Amino acid sequence: MAHPRSRRSRLLALPLGLALTASLGFLPGAATAAPKDAAAAPADGPLLSYVVNATPGHTVLGGVEKAISKAGGKVVIAHERIGVIVVHSANPRFAETMRTVPGVQSAGATRTAPLKATGTTDVGKPQKIERLSASQLRAVTAAAKANGQEPLEPLQWDLPAIKADQAAKIDPGSRKVTVGIIDTGVDDTHPDLKANFSAKQSANCVGGVADTSPGSWRPWDPDEDYHGTHVAGTIAAARNGVGVAGVAPGVKISAIKVSEPKTAMFYAESVVCAFVFAADHGIAVTNNSYYVDPWMFNCKDDADQAAIIDAVGRAAKYAQSKGVLNVAAAGNSNLDLAADKLPDATSPDDSTPVTRTVNPKTCWDVPTQLPGTVTVAATGVHNAKSYYSNYGLGQIDVAAPGGDAKQVPELPAKNGNILSTVPGGDWAYLAGTSMATPHVAGVAALLKSTHPASSPQEIQWLLKEQADNPGCPTGDATCTGTKHLNSHFGYGIVDALAAVKK
Repeated sequence: MAHPRSRRSRLLALPLGLALTASLGFLPGAATAAPKDAAAAPADGPLLSYVVNATPGHTVLGGVEKAISKAGGKVVIAHERIGVIVVHSANPRFAETMRTVPGVQSAGATRTAPLKATGTTDVGKPQKIERLSASQLRAVTAAAKANGQEPLEPLQWDLPAIKADQAAKIDPGSRKVTVGIIDTGVDDTHPDLKANFSAKQSANCVGGVADTSPGSWRPWDPDEDYHGTHVAGTIAAARNGVGVAGVAPGVKISAIKVSEPKTAMFYAESVVCAFVFAADHGIAVTNNSYYVDPWMFNCKDDADQAAIIDAVGRAAKYAQSKGVLNVAAAGNSNLDLAADKLPDATSPDDSTPVTRTVNPKTCWDVPTQLPGTVTVAATGVHNAKSYYSNYGLGQIDVAAPGGDAKQVPELPAKNGNILSTVPGGDWAYLAGTSMATPHVAGVAALLKSTHPASSPQEIQWLLKEQADNPGCPTGDATCTGTKHLNSHFGYGIVDALAAVKK
């Protein structure tokens, strides 16, 4: 059974873990201001955020912006190259009105809760389910030193599972390649991350407008918003004699923060901003360990949800056109994404959820199921699908270690989850397709380092061609397909060593 989808499991990480150095503190969080245009909006309905998707072009968008103002909307930002306009409005008929405007292809609210809502949803944290004793820790670090490893690397079963430890001896990745982490922010002061962090390619995209002021990309609350920092360590924790090692310890990482403060919601306008920012700032790969709130699946027969698919899809496609490979998590609900119908009892997750049954052919997990995105399933120590991981023939592209408490390694910690960085100079275990995705993003960065002229499509082909497929487990009816391509692993578990061989 998958973990309940709280706003943390919605980030596609299961809230299970081990803090190794709890005595280290966390950085203070920041606060966000209310939208400056809030007071100017009409007061006859809740103030919501909308995306208006029009034909790209200055002339058309100019006319659409006039119609937006007339309908009681305030433009937050217009992405002219993709025709996506982010708007705030308190007019309850705003989207309906905009859908009748010439040049508008779709329009809809990106949320069901008012903009001023902050929320008090309880969240899961990395649980200190097992703590290493001083003698155990000494044994681990001594073994690491003897083997030329990072101090905590003997606890990282996931690196040898994809041959990342061997790959690092050949090529740790190029400094010319940056992986953009679209997430809750990254603690760039962490000793395992600061050497590889690219501030000039980082931003806070919350609300839809990129803020590049120093530190804007850090977590709002480091004690709560640890998710992005954990992802960052898996991708590119430096081999510097401190803590853990990343899959691609020689590449750069950047943070593009998209999670709202307190609620940690990832709304469409923020994700659109993130993809556009990545495209315009030379990022080679984006890591997307989340789904766009408030809907687990956005359905094309719902006008608001269709507008979210349209807006985020345009931004993702724009990023791909600029050479960005987007990698995304498959989800933690143990669902067959290729089934005829799927349950969803958690959406909308920013107000009151309703129970519904969706058609996967017309209802998509965004950005995971957008065209061109690499969809990642999770595996455990024994190279079997993690119990919680979504799967589906034709839906999963590749798989990677995400952790599984039911698949336990023979290591001092005996923890089947993924050890990585968390804010405040600490390290902790987490599990989820959130943790599998950065393994793939790291391997993609190694491939881009080895083949710098390759397009996103070519990098994706190489990921699939080089993957190692365990095949379907005997007697597991949920696994369908062949040894080459199946519902649990797609084309297989990614291979970091193959990625660095020219």
